[in-house]
Amino acid sequence: MKWFGFPGRSPDSSHGRSTSSLRINLFFFGTFFIFCVIIVRLASLQFVEAEALTEIEENQETKTVPLSAIRGIIHAAGGENIAYNTSVQSLYITLTKDYTETYRNKATNEYEFTDKAKANTASLAARLESVFNQYGDPSGKKLTGEEITTLLDLNFKKTLGYYPRKIKTGLTPKEVAHFLEHKEQYPGLSIVEEAARHYDKDTVAVQTVGYIRPFKSLDSLDLYKNIRSAMKKNNADPGLVYKEEEFAGAYGLEQQYQRELRGKNGYQTISVNPQNMAEEIIESVPPVKGNDIWMTINKNVQMKTEQAIMDQIRWLHTHPVLGKLHPDALTGYAVAMEVDTGNVVVMASMPDYDTNVWTTDKVEPEVYEKIANNYLNGTIRDTTSGISGNGLKSVIYLGSTVKPLSVLIGLNEGLFSTGDTYNDVGIAYFGKDDNASVKNSSGHVLGPLDPAKAIQESSNAFMVDMVGDPLYKKYKSKAPEVWDQYLKAFGLGVSTQSGLPNESAGLGDYMDTKAAGSTQAAMVYASFGQKGKYTALQLAQYTATLANEGERIKPQLVSRITDAEGKTVKEFHREVLSTISFDPSYWKEIKKGMNTAVKAFDGFPYDFARKTGTSEMDAYGVTRDNGVFIAFAPREHPKLAVAVVIPEGGFGSNSAAPVARKIFDAYDWEYGLNGVPRKNVSPAAESTLE
Repeated sequence: MKWFGFPGRSPDSSHGRSTSSLRINLFFFGTFFIFCVIIVRLASLQFVEAEALTEIEENQETKTVPLSAIRGIIHAAGGENIAYNTSVQSLYITLTKDYTETYRNKATNEYEFTDKAKANTASLAARLESVFNQYGDPSGKKLTGEEITTLLDLNFKKTLGYYPRKIKTGLTPKEVAHFLEHKEQYPGLSIVEEAARHYDKDTVAVQTVGYIRPFKSLDSLDLYKNIRSAMKKNNADPGLVYKEEEFAGAYGLEQQYQRELRGKNGYQTISVNPQNMAEEIIESVPPVKGNDIWMTINKNVQMKTEQAIMDQIRWLHTHPVLGKLHPDALTGYAVAMEVDTGNVVVMASMPDYDTNVWTTDKVEPEVYEKIANNYLNGTIRDTTSGISGNGLKSVIYLGSTVKPLSVLIGLNEGLFSTGDTYNDVGIAYFGKDDNASVKNSSGHVLGPLDPAKAIQESSNAFMVDMVGDPLYKKYKSKAPEVWDQYLKAFGLGVSTQSGLPNESAGLGDYMDTKAAGSTQAAMVYASFGQKGKYTALQLAQYTATLANEGERIKPQLVSRITDAEGKTVKEFHREVLSTISFDPSYWKEIKKGMNTAVKAFDGFPYDFARKTGTSEMDAYGVTRDNGVFIAFAPREHPKLAVAVVIPEGGFGSNSAAPVARKIFDAYDWEYGLNGVPRKNVSPAAESTLE
């Protein structure tokens, strides 16, 4: 077929061009229309809705709500869990307008909850009470509707409006199943997996480990005052913000290592309305688990020590010593510290108690009354000895355990030499015209004594005539200061630097010369241990300093810190706090003298250095004897230093020394005083170790 027209054009070319032009025109028209709509909308936003949008923007805020981290574990030296966690399910309610809707009462001009909000709250409380009664633990505490309403804190007296309210923790599986199945019936309900803190039921070094309490109840502690201050800063890390109801360390290692154990809270960033109520979650950051703490305390040695103290107290109640029972001896304190590392293997304050009483929100008065005399650590601070009315506490005089140091001071001050001999006639006189005197125990006349023999025989007369009185005559009014500096060099009168909260520095009451009667009297009584009150931990550090010949080392209660994956993040090693130098012959002399006969150590397979002590203290007009004992073993290559105190236990050789023997035996079994644990030695090889 032949077409007529312009050359090279098909009959429909004109039609194709028209279609293409139409499409282009439609595209540009559509674009122009959309552009016009955008311009109109922008103009509307700028000139019509700007004020309303500005108000909305100003009324919208974001808040952060902490999400609790899982607390780290406290292990004993052998890896046993002493403070640990178990998973629990907790019920939280986030308040909505269903419960908080209010209106202004024209009569009172105050805001009140609407009838609908009141009805919703009453209904929620009643339904929760019913569910708890039906599906909860039958042996657990029952929550009433009134208590549930209080926990909702509808008036925001305890916490902010956007914070979820914890209603109940430790939900049973049946409670959890019910709430998940009927969640739509409980507006704002959420079930959160949390960690519940527990402590070993064997009650291992409980006062040292410490306990936890709700953060809201810890305002009096400096640590948490500082944390609260940091929380108020605008640039505070949300992960370091505490929830009021979260548990935090309140004593012992739980408090000392709070930051490490706590980890870092997660948090949710939420938007809140002008009424400070939650609207939506903007961001969620998960928590970081706390680090684990590994104590130096050995559970097996600790438990044998605790048992030994309680057994010895019972023995003192039933077995007369020199015709006398000691029924008022109710407490005992012991510390065992490695001489070479500073590791504290034992820290016992007895009687102890079950620390799990602190893991509830509130400790009932009758429960607190039962533990009031036992929950503080008597090895590091002055606390009750458990006897009502006697006035004595856990920090007591050194007694004769000061005599090795007295001799060192006398030798170093040139008051006598290692070769001098003193004739002990059983009594020493001092004061104006020698009108005052001090006798040896039981008035014993000990005859000729060199310095070492004076320590071994525990001569009070030697200490008075050769140390206390001559030191006073040499320095006069400055003598107490000189004495004080020597004692502090051995850790007596200063902090041991253990880091445990509330550690006592002891009391150097020889400085109170007026109370002593005179400066001379203060020095006389200090020389044989009747001035200066110190803790069991200080006594252990003092003993270790004697063993280390003047090197005072820090007591270490934690060997390392590990993260959630078990990786070591920090280790603790031997740390020398101070050093005092004496002539080598002086150390040899006092170690030779630390050789008092102690029946409790009959058959002990090691040569060891020791000193018994009996400190006399007046309480309510009665002179009471406190048993004190220090020792380190072996004598020439010391490994372990031990200090034991039994208030009102009588002579230290009969009350405190038997406990120390059991500590040394337990340590020898676990570690070996010669480096070879006896538990690893066959019976046939025993004789070669002795």
